Amino acid sequence: MKKSVDTVTTTFDSPLGLMRLAANPKGLCGLWFEGQRHQVDASAWPTEKNHPLLLQAITQLTQYFAGQRRQFDLPLDLSVGTSFQQTVWQALQSMAFGQTCSYSALSAQMGRPTAVRALSGAVARNPLSIIVPCHRVLGANGALTGYAGGLERKAALLHLEGAL
Repeated sequence: MKKSVDTVTTTFDSPLGLMRLAANPKGLCGLWFEGQRHQVDASAWPTEKNHPLLLQAITQLTQYFAGQRRQFDLPLDLSVGTSFQQTVWQALQSMAFGQTCSYSALSAQMGRPTAVRALSGAVARNPLSIIVPCHRVLGANGALTGYAGGLERKAALLHLEGAL
């Protein structure tokens, strides 16, 4: 992720562990579990616990974890990715709560059936865990594979959504 001087951050103690949120003037630009693969170094970003967008995101995440929210309504900034990554992240946002699909099915749906490996890499580098629901993508035959936040968290999120 490109580091912006306008990016601010805070943390959220979710039921699945500590999460770091980041926002810039364009929208929410980061949401990672502590220790998640492909997480950026946010140490240079100032902490702003009362940032309106970060507070709104925490409220919606709290509602999601309580089973009271099925989709998020937040301005997002996904401009950090390549054109292909952004296309994948947009496709992930079209997946409904509790819906899953395989990497190969998502690749085919995007009209790129031979790009499964590239798609998998883009899913893994999703900067907005949960909100851009990469946890809903499964391996062949429904296998739990490839979640940068850890497979236990992926299983917990799918269970919360009734997909497991």
